[in-house]
Amino acid sequence: MRHLSLALALVCACATPAAADTLIDNVDGFTLDENGAVERLTGLVIGRDGRVAQVLHRGDKRPARPEYFVDGKGRVMMPGLIDAHAHIISLGFAALTLDLSDTRSLAEAQSKIAAYAAAHPERPWIIGRGWNQELWGLGRFPTAADLDTVVKDKPVWLERVDGHAGWANSAALAAAGVTAASKDPAGGRIERIAASTKPAGVLVDTATSLIERTVPQPRPADRDLALATSQAILLKNGITAAADMGTTIEDWQAFRRAGDAGSLNIRIMSYAAGTDAMTLIGGSQPGPWLYDDRLHLNGVKLVLDGALGSRGAALKAPYADMPANKGLNMLTPAQLRNLMSHAAMDRFQVAIHAIGDAANASVLDAIAELAETYKGDRRWRIEHAQIVDPADIPRFGKFGVIASMQPVHQTSDRLMAEARLGLNRPGSNRLDGAYAWKSIAATGAKLAFGSDAPVEAPDPFAGLAAAISRQGPDNQPFGGWQAQERVTREVALAGYTTGAAWAGLAEKRFGRLAPGLRADFLFVDRDPLLASAGDLRGTKVLETWLGGQKVWSSSQAPPVQSNR
Repeated sequence: MRHLSLALALVCACATPAAADTLIDNVDGFTLDENGAVERLTGLVIGRDGRVAQVLHRGDKRPARPEYFVDGKGRVMMPGLIDAHAHIISLGFAALTLDLSDTRSLAEAQSKIAAYAAAHPERPWIIGRGWNQELWGLGRFPTAADLDTVVKDKPVWLERVDGHAGWANSAALAAAGVTAASKDPAGGRIERIAASTKPAGVLVDTATSLIERTVPQPRPADRDLALATSQAILLKNGITAAADMGTTIEDWQAFRRAGDAGSLNIRIMSYAAGTDAMTLIGGSQPGPWLYDDRLHLNGVKLVLDGALGSRGAALKAPYADMPANKGLNMLTPAQLRNLMSHAAMDRFQVAIHAIGDAANASVLDAIAELAETYKGDRRWRIEHAQIVDPADIPRFGKFGVIASMQPVHQTSDRLMAEARLGLNRPGSNRLDGAYAWKSIAATGAKLAFGSDAPVEAPDPFAGLAAAISRQGPDNQPFGGWQAQERVTREVALAGYTTGAAWAGLAEKRFGRLAPGLRADFLFVDRDPLLASAGDLRGTKVLETWLGGQKVWSSSQAPPVQSNR
């Protein structure tokens, strides 16, 4: 399996408009300005350093003799898009291993697992991800017995679509020593067969480590291939930068190998997987940007609760469809504060996974307390912020908390969210704070939009469509779900550009097309500011440029290798 190649073109040469190396002209372009307003443009002058030297508007004088000239042919040019929350190496592995995200029934999943196992008899474990019992209409978690019917002679371990649960067959449970005597770890749960303590086959949140520590680990070459695959997917979708949420030391080394080899063709804002990884990677401070602003350790990602789909999100009141359950807390309030302080005292940025309303309230409480000690521009981040008590929403603005959210989660999750939280009833308004983009932005807080790839496809145009419509690709529900939380096109675009750059400490480096910033841009087949939500989802990226160099083209790109 070979590494995926990425097209490179047009080496730039000079920083001033008169002698600039590259003029890109005759475009129907736009960007956002410093105030979030749309600025139309018709061309760019790019300097030798890969930064924008001049933004050209209709009637502006062009350089007389640029060394390189590109005719935009009237195509739509827009800023490169930023995924504010992704898992870069995991995205590559998802494309290279068994992917169940397209299955719509248990039987379909079993058939796909059996076919994959038959096609790969040499593999000691069958590894994959993407299953979702909600889409299957199963009404329960799948079991080890369900897997044993198709693969029983070797271990199988399949991560749920949200990454917060895993499904094992009996061979995997045996290999990991998970038995009826195994205890639930703090912040995790072993699903049991009814009326017994025997493991049923699904492990939730921290309990997944009981299996994962036994699974064969990828080799460095495997990670390099996963990174190359992930880059090809991201660039094809118009993503020129991404926040990697949960970088391990092994991931960081893969990023560095690509940077050293000159094959790092996206910008990565890294958040270490916990404070131990943060210190191992960064030492006592975040350190410099590397490889012409293509890699930086921003800070740390902490995880406070689980996900709604596996009923691990920490809620203030019980789940409507499981009244004995309020979710899982990974950290006590004291542990959370200690870890946040550990990072903040060394100026690392802190990003905290919180999905349930109890988890979000706990993070906001901690920020309110720590803000008294750690002054200045801290840019605290809450990742997901899916379910927030309406009473807590104003605190996002009060403490300058960034809401790093994923619009497509709302369209994917709405029916499940209604089941988990219950439709609004007198005295129960949990859905009022669900995926509340507009309400959070109204407090003055910054929105940063992403995909959580590979949980969702890293398609920012689908995210933009969801953000402005609150509808899925089926145009349902009519008028949009909780339509009062729709945002404008400008706000949605900022979430994937200027807001995401600001959230990633990069607003002075990239995120819009302006003099002095990196020349990261796209050519696309339609104007996202004019297309309907339905048409917006169909946007095709024609070319992706990073630092004034073309790094992906629809006319030259090889197919992405995948085991789908």
